[in-house]
Amino acid sequence: MTEEERIRYEARADIFKALGHPTRLYILEQIQDTPHCVCELTEMVGADTSTVSKHLSILKNVGLVRSEKKGTTVYYSLACTCLKQFLSGAESLLQMRAEADSAAL
Repeated sequence: MTEEERIRYEARADIFKALGHPTRLYILEQIQDTPHCVCELTEMVGADTSTVSKHLSILKNVGLVRSEKKGTTVYYSLACTCLKQFLSGAESLLQMRAEADSAAL
Protein backbone atom coordinates (compact mmCIF):
# COMPACT_ATOMS: atom_id res chain seq x y z
CA MET A 1 0.00 0.00 0.00
CA THR A 2 1.36 3.38 -0.96
CA GLU A 3 1.48 6.30 1.46
CA GLU A 4 -1.28 8.02 -0.51
CA GLU A 5 -3.48 4.92 -0.30
CA ARG A 6 -2.81 4.57 3.43
CA ILE A 7 -3.89 8.17 4.04
CA ARG A 8 -7.05 7.68 1.99
CA TYR A 9 -7.97 4.46 3.83
CA GLU A 10 -7.30 6.06 7.20
CA ALA A 11 -9.64 8.91 6.24
CA ARG A 12 -12.30 6.39 5.25
CA ALA A 13 -11.82 4.52 8.53
CA ASP A 14 -12.30 7.79 10.42
CA ILE A 15 -15.69 8.21 8.74
CA PHE A 16 -16.73 4.69 9.75
CA LYS A 17 -15.49 5.30 13.30
CA ALA A 18 -17.70 8.40 13.45
CA LEU A 19 -20.63 6.30 12.24
CA GLY A 20 -19.87 3.65 14.85
CA HIS A 21 -21.91 5.15 17.68
CA PRO A 22 -25.70 4.73 18.00
CA THR A 23 -26.24 8.31 19.17
CA ARG A 24 -24.38 9.72 16.18
CA LEU A 25 -26.44 7.56 13.80
CA TYR A 26 -29.60 8.82 15.51
CA ILE A 27 -28.43 12.44 15.14
CA LEU A 28 -27.69 11.90 11.45
CA GLU A 29 -31.17 10.51 10.87
CA GLN A 30 -32.74 13.45 12.69
CA ILE A 31 -30.90 16.05 10.60
CA GLN A 32 -31.18 14.34 7.23
CA ASP A 33 -34.25 16.30 6.15
CA THR A 34 -34.40 19.20 8.60
CA PRO A 35 -31.52 21.07 10.22
CA HIS A 36 -31.60 21.11 14.01
CA CYS A 37 -29.79 23.09 16.68
CA VAL A 38 -27.95 21.53 19.61
CA CYS A 39 -30.79 22.34 22.01
CA GLU A 40 -33.29 20.46 19.83
CA LEU A 41 -30.94 17.52 19.37
CA THR A 42 -30.20 17.43 23.10
CA GLU A 43 -33.90 17.03 23.80
CA MET A 44 -34.31 14.38 21.10
CA VAL A 45 -31.30 12.35 22.23
CA GLY A 46 -32.01 12.74 25.93
CA ALA A 47 -28.40 13.58 26.79
CA ASP A 48 -26.70 16.69 28.07
CA THR A 49 -25.66 19.49 25.73
CA SER A 50 -21.94 18.83 26.06
CA THR A 51 -22.38 15.18 25.00
CA VAL A 52 -24.46 16.09 21.95
CA SER A 53 -21.99 18.85 21.05
CA LYS A 54 -19.13 16.34 21.19
CA HIS A 55 -20.99 13.94 18.91
CA LEU A 56 -21.68 16.78 16.46
CA SER A 57 -18.03 17.81 16.57
CA ILE A 58 -16.92 14.28 15.66
CA LEU A 59 -19.42 14.15 12.78
CA LYS A 60 -18.37 17.57 11.56
CA ASN A 61 -14.65 16.79 11.73
CA VAL A 62 -15.02 13.90 9.28
CA GLY A 63 -17.24 15.94 6.96
CA LEU A 64 -20.59 14.23 7.56
CA VAL A 65 -22.26 17.29 9.08
CA ARG A 66 -22.16 21.00 8.37
CA SER A 67 -23.21 23.87 10.55
CA GLU A 68 -24.83 27.20 9.78
CA LYS A 69 -25.17 30.00 12.28
CA LYS A 70 -28.46 31.92 12.28
CA GLY A 71 -28.34 34.69 14.83
CA THR A 72 -26.99 33.13 17.99
CA THR A 73 -28.12 29.60 17.11
CA VAL A 74 -26.10 27.05 15.14
CA TYR A 75 -28.05 24.58 13.01
CA TYR A 76 -26.64 21.24 11.88
CA SER A 77 -27.49 19.41 8.66
CA LEU A 78 -26.07 16.63 6.52
CA ALA A 79 -23.05 17.68 4.50
CA CYS A 80 -23.80 15.19 1.73
CA THR A 81 -27.08 13.65 0.66
CA CYS A 82 -25.37 10.35 -0.18
CA LEU A 83 -25.48 9.56 3.53
CA LYS A 84 -29.26 9.10 3.25
CA GLN A 85 -28.65 6.29 0.75
CA PHE A 86 -25.98 4.77 2.98
CA LEU A 87 -28.30 4.74 6.00
CA SER A 88 -31.09 3.32 3.84
CA GLY A 89 -28.72 0.60 2.63
CA ALA A 90 -27.83 -0.28 6.22
CA GLU A 91 -31.54 -0.54 7.02
CA SER A 92 -32.04 -2.85 4.02
CA LEU A 93 -29.21 -5.05 5.24
CA LEU A 94 -30.82 -5.28 8.69
CA GLN A 95 -34.12 -6.27 7.08
CA MET A 96 -32.42 -8.96 4.97
CA ARG A 97 -30.68 -10.36 8.07
CA ALA A 98 -33.95 -10.42 10.00
CA GLU A 99 -35.68 -12.26 7.16
CA ALA A 100 -32.81 -14.76 6.89
CA ASP A 101 -32.88 -15.36 10.65
CA SER A 102 -36.66 -15.80 10.50
CA ALA A 103 -36.40 -18.28 7.65
CA ALA A 104 -33.76 -20.26 9.54
CA LEU A 105 -36.18 -20.85 12.41
